[in-house]
Amino acid sequence: MEATWATDVTVLGGCGHVGLPLGIALADAGARVALYDLDRDAVDRVQAGTMPHREPDAEEVLRKALANGALTVSADPSAVGQSEHLVVVVGTPVDEHLNPDPKAVVRAIELVADHLVDGQLIVLRSTVFPGVTRLVERQVERLGRKIDVAFCPERIAEGRAMEELWSLPQIVSARTDVAYRRAAALFGRISSKIVRVEPEEAELAKLFTNAYRYIKFAAANQLYMMANDYGLDYERIRAAVVEDYPRAADLPGPGFAAGPCLLKDTMQLAAFNNNNFALGLASMQINEGLPLYLVSRLAARYDLGSMTVGILGMAFKGDSDDIRSSLSYKLKRVFGVRAGEVVTTDPYVTVDGDLLPLDQVLERADLLVIGAPHRIYADLEVRQPVIDIWNVRGDGVVV
Repeated sequence: MEATWATDVTVLGGCGHVGLPLGIALADAGARVALYDLDRDAVDRVQAGTMPHREPDAEEVLRKALANGALTVSADPSAVGQSEHLVVVVGTPVDEHLNPDPKAVVRAIELVADHLVDGQLIVLRSTVFPGVTRLVERQVERLGRKIDVAFCPERIAEGRAMEELWSLPQIVSARTDVAYRRAAALFGRISSKIVRVEPEEAELAKLFTNAYRYIKFAAANQLYMMANDYGLDYERIRAAVVEDYPRAADLPGPGFAAGPCLLKDTMQLAAFNNNNFALGLASMQINEGLPLYLVSRLAARYDLGSMTVGILGMAFKGDSDDIRSSLSYKLKRVFGVRAGEVVTTDPYVTVDGDLLPLDQVLERADLLVIGAPHRIYADLEVRQPVIDIWNVRGDGVVV
């Protein structure tokens, strides 16, 4: 007898940065979607039609999906057993020693195990340590459930979810043809191109993607420091290199390479390969060392101990409200030791009680440093020097 499902998809972790845009997109594509999340504050906000984090163009689609009944939001785990597809948006964290925890996804599924039913498809969506898909398959076997498992990694850029969920190819991996066809059909609702690989290949594909970006940013930051040490403007050099020269078109500018994925996933890849990942480990030293380098250079130019330093932007990237793993906070800590006072501001961040309004920072600061390249800082009229390694203001990046 074929199962009857109340909804097509339940997203476990459905009110977060990854799960919520996916749920909204699937609902907009005609699926019946339930968002399940333990964060009751986030659940309440989403139920009210408000995005709990900044994601352009998402809120209008969210309200439409809620209004037409395509989308429901709940903190009740029973929602897990009412859908044919369970999308698990729980990744693999790393601890304070940068060691990954491969069992995090297994524990998350264990919490809802009593609600799993035969005939479902579990889709792992967030980055996982290599081998976690196999762990979940064995977990399902131990539970005695007839449930398919697939790993379909998310590869969108935060802030561009409502564009890239529809435009990017979707990697789909599964151990069986049946599980693959089911996962491909689910993501075929929003993606026009499906790329099939084996689960272990998909796990590495996701880690390779983020590690490659992290290494590329580290290369740019190393080159920036090299040019800067000789008093040369890296941005002028980069502009000359990339102009009408396609082989260098992807050379990045300098800046803080941070956020919840790049460092974490690079360290996961290192752990997977018995810490034999020289490029990744060197990239960590370069990228994590950039705030220290910046303060050291400024200390050679200014009497920081007598100055108030203002940091503009505390999110990990431009025009975002996400502070996870933001190097602006490392910059703040380093300035806290070297400067007389540090004051911070960010127009988008809502979870930091120490932030001041922009006008107060501009009034109090003797020196300004752009921590996150928010576009609003591009034309800001100020009286004090602005340190802008992002080149948001177009004045060059020499420090």
